[in-house]
Amino acid sequence: MPKVSVIIPVYNVENYIERCLDSALNQTLQDIEIIVVNDGSTDSSKEKIENYMKKYEGKIKYLEKENGGLSSARNFGMPHATGEYIAFLDSDDYIELNAYEEMYNLAKKENADMVECDFIWEYPNKQKQDIGVKYLGKKEMLEKARVVAWNKLIKRKIIEEHKIEFPTGLRYEDVEFFYKLVPYLNKVSFVKKCFIHYTQREDSLANTQNIKTREIFTILDNVISYYKEKNLYDEYKQELEYTYTRLLLCSSLKRMCKIKNKSERNKLLNETWNNLNTKFPNWKKNEILKNNSFKNLYMRSVNKITYKFYCIIINCI
Repeated sequence: MPKVSVIIPVYNVENYIERCLDSALNQTLQDIEIIVVNDGSTDSSKEKIENYMKKYEGKIKYLEKENGGLSSARNFGMPHATGEYIAFLDSDDYIELNAYEEMYNLAKKENADMVECDFIWEYPNKQKQDIGVKYLGKKEMLEKARVVAWNKLIKRKIIEEHKIEFPTGLRYEDVEFFYKLVPYLNKVSFVKKCFIHYTQREDSLANTQNIKTREIFTILDNVISYYKEKNLYDEYKQELEYTYTRLLLCSSLKRMCKIKNKSERNKLLNETWNNLNTKFPNWKKNEILKNNSFKNLYMRSVNKITYKFYCIIINCI
């Protein structure tokens, strides 16, 4: 059994795939499995992958499918993973060569269900480090964790036993995947090094805001429904309410304010406020929100009037 299976979904990334594969195939961790899922690419990505398959004979497990999106490609690759741990690496990103070895060694040393590392936002003309905070326990994980899937090693048996998958056809797939995973992570470890280079592309889905930005509502509803179905909701209600509030009033709000179509933008901004106050009418009384961080001070200042004001300010930035 390989120590780590790395799942790399590929769709029309001919300008990035070689850099990604170079970083994955030259890891200092020798006992590693590279699973490349070609999600119906129409550019030269397939030809470039085939060149690597010849150069690194037997080191790439190549899968091909019709285009179905990032979640579909990751889900397609997971049943083919045989490693003790699973990692997800997006094909326009790349990783430091010693990353998986250090993360795996720490996982074994601390018997961790998941290991998380820091990462670098890679812009065309600059870089920015993203240094996460360490969290203790599952409740703090819901409150503080970075939900991205690609800076983590996760025990494969946990994903398989609990049938955790990425939601297909929706944006913000990492949010749903990660929050569904949290209740089963008893031990999380941290490598405080920036191993992942997170490439910022102007044409990427993450940087394109439109009416589909509203899919965050569906993702969060899916998470809450899951916790209720598994009889976990009462235990994590405070954290789920706080997370719902934080996402809608912070990162999601910023994305919605970037929507160029004015009618779509206003529609989603109104929907955000209505959803928050319908789903969690007493969100301002949340115990976690009482902690005096800058973010919490901002959220506590939001009301029906200031919300409209903040939307105008964010839109002008």
